[in-house]
Amino acid sequence: MKRSSQLLGLILIMAMIFTACSNGNDKGNGGGGSNAGTAGTNNSGGDAGSSGKPVTLDTFISVSPRIEDINTNTVTKYIENKLNIKFKFDATPSANAKDKKKLIMASGDYPSVFLSGDFSQAEQISYGKQGILKPLNELIDKYGNEIKRAFAEDKDLQAAITAPDGNIYALPHINDCFHCWYSQKMWIDKTWLDKLGLKMPTTTEEYYQVLKAFKTQDPNGNGKADEIPLSGAFNTWHGIPSNFLMNSFIYDNDEDFFYMKDGKVQLAANQPEWREGLTYINKLFSEGLIDKEAFTQNNDQMAQVGNKEGDNVSGSVTAGHIGMYFSLAEGQNRHKEYVTVAPLTGPGGVAYSGYYKAYGNGQFAITNKATEEQAIAAIKMADYMYSEEHAIMNEYGLEGNYWEKAKDGEKDVHGNQAKYSLNPKYWDVTTTYNDAWDQMGITRRTREIRESWTAPEDQFSQQGYEYRLYLETAKNYENRQPEETFPLTIFMEENDANEAIMLRTQINDYVRSNMAQFVTGSKKLTDSEWDSYIKGFDGLNLKHYLEIYQDAYDKQKK
Repeated sequence: MKRSSQLLGLILIMAMIFTACSNGNDKGNGGGGSNAGTAGTNNSGGDAGSSGKPVTLDTFISVSPRIEDINTNTVTKYIENKLNIKFKFDATPSANAKDKKKLIMASGDYPSVFLSGDFSQAEQISYGKQGILKPLNELIDKYGNEIKRAFAEDKDLQAAITAPDGNIYALPHINDCFHCWYSQKMWIDKTWLDKLGLKMPTTTEEYYQVLKAFKTQDPNGNGKADEIPLSGAFNTWHGIPSNFLMNSFIYDNDEDFFYMKDGKVQLAANQPEWREGLTYINKLFSEGLIDKEAFTQNNDQMAQVGNKEGDNVSGSVTAGHIGMYFSLAEGQNRHKEYVTVAPLTGPGGVAYSGYYKAYGNGQFAITNKATEEQAIAAIKMADYMYSEEHAIMNEYGLEGNYWEKAKDGEKDVHGNQAKYSLNPKYWDVTTTYNDAWDQMGITRRTREIRESWTAPEDQFSQQGYEYRLYLETAKNYENRQPEETFPLTIFMEENDANEAIMLRTQINDYVRSNMAQFVTGSKKLTDSEWDSYIKGFDGLNLKHYLEIYQDAYDKQKK
């Protein structure tokens, strides 16, 4: 039972780490005060209905599997009492929420309010034009104190969520996950470096020499040539080694393969520097320095190698966080040997971090089924949910249970007086619970809020894991992206959006497939093979594809 409890605890930790990135990371700065868990002073409160009676909000929400009963949840009751509203939830398990939303939108049987709408930019434009989603602009102007605070403190937010017609149709869940912004990471076994007398590699050539030493000098000391110098996984959170390594030659965020040059949207994957990067990565692969399974195995298969009993065989690995590869459970210490590698400098002086700050899809929206009274109550609710009070309470519940105000002398991650302190019992929750919302709906959890908690003493403990990710990110990746990057959240006209989605799928598949083939050697990097690869983009209508995104980029800039 102890092993099962440890495993479930680890799963909950991993869920929280991935939830931190799920909004697209992930934005903005500032907070709405420090009165979390108290009566609060947010102007959204008060009598919602003109008669003083609670306003009923029929609301679609995606429910976390950790929540016992959203209707009786402590946070639900707190919000209802504070704002004088009554929720009538269409509560759908998170695993089925996407399909359920499509069904109710197609049938016309949708609610007045969405808290988990997950509306893409194309959907917001389409439903907005049809009059299904109400523009929020005037409501925000009148009642959106916290929302307007967010616009003022995050210079990119308002433009990112404003449709080409000038309307805001939905609000995103905002979670400024710093380590998620720079989640394209490489981790290396520091004990192996020390044992072999090697310094931390800083260039592609130095890293090549380190990998050769890992392969030939028996760093795990078992007398067997069983070491895997570099590994990763396909179709997981930045787990493919070639994308991290490509950033030593040209910017590669492994999402859209765009890079910006003098304000112009370019594709990295058809540039000469991309070919140079492929040549280097193919060299590593052909010499057995990259795990041959790295381009086909999934995250579970990768973790089986990392956690297998006996000697550790993994020298370095690409992963958004090291817990993807090694167990973080108490007593499992292999992960503690690993630290991050800063972007490696290539022969041309390039060394970039992948950058993933985005705002994600629209979660909160008001439909044409809402009365004026419901619309006002709903925007007040959304405005409250962008406050610091709700950001804390949504995740950790009311003050005094899982958290409290930090004591004098407790320091945050920056060494300043902390604002909040987490009760260790929070990490002991291994079953469902009913005293928090577990990040359902919308919040605005800024970096200031996330980084204002008391820093754990041991960054290598389960409780200290988020702090460890913060430290590694700040040390090796922050501000290492190009000066200008293409935004991951961008609006475009409906027809353009539909066309771009189709072309993007085809072009990205083409890039990824050919990258794997060139790296593994099933395609050779000869002039004829490379020219054939470049010619293939013509058939995928690359020129028109870039024109669509350039037009959207220029409009958003204006």
